[in-house]
Amino acid sequence: MRPAAPPSSVDDYLDGVAEPARATLGKIRARILAAAPPEATEAISYGIPTVRYKGALVAYAAFKHHCSLFPMSLAVMRSLAPDLARHETEKGTIRFPLDKPLSAALIRKIVKARLVEKERRGK
Repeated sequence: MRPAAPPSSVDDYLDGVAEPARATLGKIRARILAAAPPEATEAISYGIPTVRYKGALVAYAAFKHHCSLFPMSLAVMRSLAPDLARHETEKGTIRFPLDKPLSAALIRKIVKARLVEKERRGK
């Protein structure tokens, strides 16, 4: 039997995620897009939803026992360590329960920090 084809869009990815993680990731997606510039786009990269702006900005995914947000920057994770203290983190990953999305304020901070980082690199 052939393995299922990887998702071709973020909507396809989310359609394949069971509740309550699907609703949680829907909130994460909306919060990221609200904080990102209007020019940001969505794509599937490495099999997971990724928001792109001047390259990859952030990504997120559902797993069997948790969801994750990937800021794609260890420097951003270090700079936001006090804000992340109550969350499980590992190199490049912020984990959170399947039914409890990260706050809009925290996602906004992460996205804004990534945008500042990208602007600095672009100059």
